[in-house]
Amino acid sequence: MPKLMEGKAGIVTGAGSGIGRASAMSFANEGAKVMVSDILLESGEETVRLIKETGGDACFIQCDVSNEDSVKELVDQTIEKYGKLDFAHNNAGISNPPADIVNLKSIDWERTLKVNLDGLYYALKYEIQAMLKFGGGAIVNTASHSGLKGTPRKGAYVATKWGVNGITKTVALEYARQGIRVNSICPSMTLTPMLERYFEQAPDQAEIIKNSFPLKRVGTIEEQANAAVWLCSDKASYITGVNLAVDGGLSSQSYPS
Repeated sequence: MPKLMEGKAGIVTGAGSGIGRASAMSFANEGAKVMVSDILLESGEETVRLIKETGGDACFIQCDVSNEDSVKELVDQTIEKYGKLDFAHNNAGISNPPADIVNLKSIDWERTLKVNLDGLYYALKYEIQAMLKFGGGAIVNTASHSGLKGTPRKGAYVATKWGVNGITKTVALEYARQGIRVNSICPSMTLTPMLERYFEQAPDQAEIIKNSFPLKRVGTIEEQANAAVWLCSDKASYITGVNLAVDGGLSSQSYPS
């Protein structure tokens, strides 16, 4: 049975850990050649090692998405290596230190916007230029549940994730006729190693958090990755401009049950 991404090649940014690593591994498991990218050298190289251990095809390029030249080089090197660009998962992002808007430092606001919005702009700009040369492609941007609702003390992060969802819809409209699909995933709280440690240290809080979700649990990085891969696959060929909530039903309820 053919794999979802057999014969395709693409990029995953922020692939050194968490959702990005799971995404890169999932794309590779589905037959894709993956250019792994992260600002952290050792983390990105570890993702490549894990992919190759399971027989996947991956390479690593260090990239700071807040630097336009770095992003252009990432796309150029991917095409040089694989000869095309079929998909991209623009996952790299940061959050601001918790603070209400009065106490949020300007440097934290500016840094969050630089990585999350400028970085996405650079990625879309050069990925789409490349995809236009190769007859189309599919892009998934990582937004957030916080890009659908407000989150206190995360003003810069929330602003950028609403921006991610907005630009996703806009670019999807701009390039639909050229065969380029653009969607976003909106993860809620996801079971990363850091969250696992917190749940172990505070089991009572863990139960409260899990019970706030209609599915009574938080999502896994693999579930987020699976959504990204599916949206980039031909199985989602009629889907573009969608902000997909991968949140266990959290955004569908008006209050915790």
